[in-house]
Amino acid sequence: MVIAMHRRRFLQYSTVAIAAPALVGRALAQTGASATLPIPPLMDVGEDAGNLLEAVTGRHRFAENFEAETLGWSRDHLGPTLRMRRGRTARLTARNRLDSPITAHWHGLHVPGWQDGGPQSLIAPGQELEQRLDIDQPAGTFWYHSHPHGRTGYQVYRGLAGMLLIEDDDKASNNLPLNYGVDDIPLIIQDKSFSSRGTLEYDDDGMAAMQGFRGDRIAVNGALAPKARVPQGLVRFRLLNASNSRVYALRFNDNRSFHQIGSDAGLLPAPVERRKLQLAPAERAEIVVDFSEGAAARLVSEDVPLEMMGGMMGGGMMSGMMGGSSGPATREGVFRVLDIEVDRSRTGAITALPQELLGAHLPTFDEPVRRRRFQLNMMMGMGMMRGIFGGRPKLGINGKTYDMDRIDQQVRLGETEVWQITADMMSHPFHVHGTSFQVLSQNGRPVEFGEIGMKDVVWVENSAEILVRFDKPAIADAPFMYHCHILEHEDSGMMGQFTVG
Repeated sequence: MVIAMHRRRFLQYSTVAIAAPALVGRALAQTGASATLPIPPLMDVGEDAGNLLEAVTGRHRFAENFEAETLGWSRDHLGPTLRMRRGRTARLTARNRLDSPITAHWHGLHVPGWQDGGPQSLIAPGQELEQRLDIDQPAGTFWYHSHPHGRTGYQVYRGLAGMLLIEDDDKASNNLPLNYGVDDIPLIIQDKSFSSRGTLEYDDDGMAAMQGFRGDRIAVNGALAPKARVPQGLVRFRLLNASNSRVYALRFNDNRSFHQIGSDAGLLPAPVERRKLQLAPAERAEIVVDFSEGAAARLVSEDVPLEMMGGMMGGGMMSGMMGGSSGPATREGVFRVLDIEVDRSRTGAITALPQELLGAHLPTFDEPVRRRRFQLNMMMGMGMMRGIFGGRPKLGINGKTYDMDRIDQQVRLGETEVWQITADMMSHPFHVHGTSFQVLSQNGRPVEFGEIGMKDVVWVENSAEILVRFDKPAIADAPFMYHCHILEHEDSGMMGQFTVG
């Protein structure tokens, strides 16, 4: 059932426990009874006061008889799905009820730097920040999470994250599934690690910091290996990789095809048929799956192994030291994400996809006026040895580790640029705040715009080029960020900041 509410109506729903599978152990990935997929409550955020997000501690039940201490936004784990409208103002307050600072970063939103929620915009314990976000960008699937420097990985892993939707008033004109929680379903995918007692484990130094922390269980909307019941017809899934570092190669176990209709920054120009979809950390995708024949399905992911030094170290000693392809995988290297059962008593509202998608986020760039280069550095002096032998490594960009008191780039408002990003030693998801960009090439090969659309995260195996423009200002006291979205890399200094003016 869809729940749209302000704070006074929302709080009564915020403590609902989530049932989960009864087994905690390696067999959990493939066996055990499935929980019903939890659907985060929907919070419509408009211009009225009273929309409140509180960072709180909680105890969340991931599996029967196993509860873990967690964080959440007005809930015990994760947060409500925020829905905002294009062309309108979204007014809400972020309040910190924790004992450490947080931020509220609106990942993918085009807002000024002082509203972006980066590391400079800390909310101290017991304090709150009221924001009025003017929503002026195409409809799409975004998310929000805490972003304090040095603590982002821990806080997101514990649960300070949630999905955020932007909708157009003419959303029905596309003839797409849009009944939230019924045929338009959010899937927040995270990997977790549990102790033998079922408590959450997390490590952000040593080798875990070098490769990024990777759990060995997959949670969707806070439940382990859940089951979704969907109507007989077309169903839309909004996929968010909210994991700290794990890359997913998603497909269905029966090899059925599906259509991708959206990516990070909104709808694609036309549906793209696929059988597999890769999502790096922080990437989003919208897909539509046809269940009109009534057959059940299982969404699975191939385990994407760590690649070091262009793959040279992927299968050797370093891969073993750094976790390699650890995860809840079968012998075929595939693990379970979500079971899907078709409710034949319900007929889907949509029976056919349009050939073109109205309101797609199309590139509107001028000729680029300059080129900037960004080298993502894994080894900063003794940083590699610090990571191997314990402690947090010292990572950086262009030979410099992150410094909150230093502005790394100064960008002109409204000018188009080409950014060239290169990675040493391993692959990285590169995220830019405050805008969306077009990917021009990856590893020297041109990228077809219609295949991936506009983005705010690009997967950099060796190199990538993006076309970018900033239409929102950012000042030195509240700059925008660019960084690797492997959260342990970001926390270890693989981040820079820039002004726009």
